[in-house]
Amino acid sequence: MTTIDVVDLREHSADFLVDPYPFLHELRAGGPVHRVILPEFGETWVVVGYAAAKAALSHPGLTKDWRTATPRWRTWFAGDADAESPSFGKHMLMTDPPDHTRLRKLVAKAFTPQRIAALTSRIEEITDSLLDDFPADGHVDLVDALAFPLPISVICEVFGVDSLDRDKFREWTNKVVNPVGEDISTAARELGDYLNDLVESKRNRPTDDLFGALIGATDDAGGGLSASELRAMAFLLLGAGHETTLTLIANGVFALLSHPDQLAALRADYTLIDNAVEEILRYEGPIKNATWRFAGDPVEIAGVTIPGGGTEVLVALASGSHDPSRYPEPDNFDIRRDAGGHLAFGHGIHFCQGAALARLEGRIALRKLFERFPDIALDILPEKLAWRPGYLMRGFDRLPIRF
Repeated sequence: MTTIDVVDLREHSADFLVDPYPFLHELRAGGPVHRVILPEFGETWVVVGYAAAKAALSHPGLTKDWRTATPRWRTWFAGDADAESPSFGKHMLMTDPPDHTRLRKLVAKAFTPQRIAALTSRIEEITDSLLDDFPADGHVDLVDALAFPLPISVICEVFGVDSLDRDKFREWTNKVVNPVGEDISTAARELGDYLNDLVESKRNRPTDDLFGALIGATDDAGGGLSASELRAMAFLLLGAGHETTLTLIANGVFALLSHPDQLAALRADYTLIDNAVEEILRYEGPIKNATWRFAGDPVEIAGVTIPGGGTEVLVALASGSHDPSRYPEPDNFDIRRDAGGHLAFGHGIHFCQGAALARLEGRIALRKLFERFPDIALDILPEKLAWRPGYLMRGFDRLPIRF
């Protein structure tokens, strides 16, 4: 059995937060599988590189069922190692087949390409309205003014949720979606209670929206989603969904403003917008690492055996999308490159089901922003920007711009 040294990333936590790619390149040069110590979590296993990441993301021996994890992880996540489920319930990112297959099929019936395409004009209207409200003094935080309100407005309309406490919801999801080594059980319980009330109100008054479609959806055996599963689905699509799109938009604006030649190329030919969004997802995707996987039994990845017993495993999506064996000169931002096959939305059966909606919102938001404001620029030195801590999300809480 290969001996794997432990890499202590706490020694480089500040630099790793700002620019993780040199460290990921160094890890990848030393092999595809590593034991690391994370500053916010402790020791875990990490898989790096494009081929190894794809293999891990689709490996049947790496489970998503958090109940198979070590007691340490279960206590950290749910506040109780013996709890049957976290406070917001069991959703697709926490299940394996056959449960995962059933849940995904039910969501697919409500989350069709036709439904997504039909949202185009409404997303354009919301974006225009938000841009109209940019302050007259020419200074604004892009996250507060566009990147957050656009996806949360869209997903609330899709779900038929018209009374969401957005500030509180944002506070909860910031803690739960991107935990930073702290006890998140209180935020999870409060969010779970809030979503439970939301689900009950929708079940009592069915409507013609995505929530109504989920409530009415049935599988091949005639079964539907339970109240607990609906609550978990609401968390996944409302919470995690808006966080990902928020970060895609903000990261995209930052990448283009930081590369004026690429922004000029886009403005000269907006047919590049689709490819630009794919390159943003590859170059500075919203998710650094896939959500946790667990090795119930020993699992071999790229010739390295990860021990069983519920061992926690992170798959570094950012490393896979910056692997030079897959993307030449991967640290260069080039909106004309073929960025297809990137890992920003994962891979395998847990590939993000909201990817089409996120891409649509990203295309519309970026094009309209740069068309409306030809002199837009960062209103802060790049080195002064604070990257969000945590093992999951890669982005900003605020992005000051001027126009």
